[in-house]
Amino acid sequence: MTSEIIFDFNKISTTDNWKVVDDAVMGGKSSGSFFLDPNGKGVFVGYVSLENNGGFSTVKYSFDRVSTKGFSKISFKVKGDGKMYQFRIKRKSDDKYAYIKYFTSSEGWETFQLTLSEMYPTYKGRQLDMPNYDQDGIEEVAFLIGNKKAEDFKLEIESIVLS
Repeated sequence: MTSEIIFDFNKISTTDNWKVVDDAVMGGKSSGSFFLDPNGKGVFVGYVSLENNGGFSTVKYSFDRVSTKGFSKISFKVKGDGKMYQFRIKRKSDDKYAYIKYFTSSEGWETFQLTLSEMYPTYKGRQLDMPNYDQDGIEEVAFLIGNKKAEDFKLEIESIVLS
């Protein structure tokens, strides 16, 4: 087993299982959106606001469980805006916490490869006193921006793959 595609965007991709969650769930004013561009890439774009104690926007993709047995890394190809983002995975989509790793995007296409065992658990921005990712499957991946400043953002996504 060399790789397992979690999502590979193309011109006929559906974004039905992709969902934006902003700080509006707690009274904030950030606004993100997600759509498929004419080239078939997923585009996560919007504005992070610090009003009303806000400060984040997330796009998440939930799917039927994918086994991580035999895989040690997860990679994603993105084109960003030079800003820092979190990549997040959840063992079960209804888990309250996620395993995360930060990355800083550039304005060109690049592939980030993260080691699953280096992703650490957080809940509401706080690291939990639990082991790093050591599970056997995932049901959700997400990208989050929340850099403690008001800012526009744009992250284009081409693919997410286990290897």
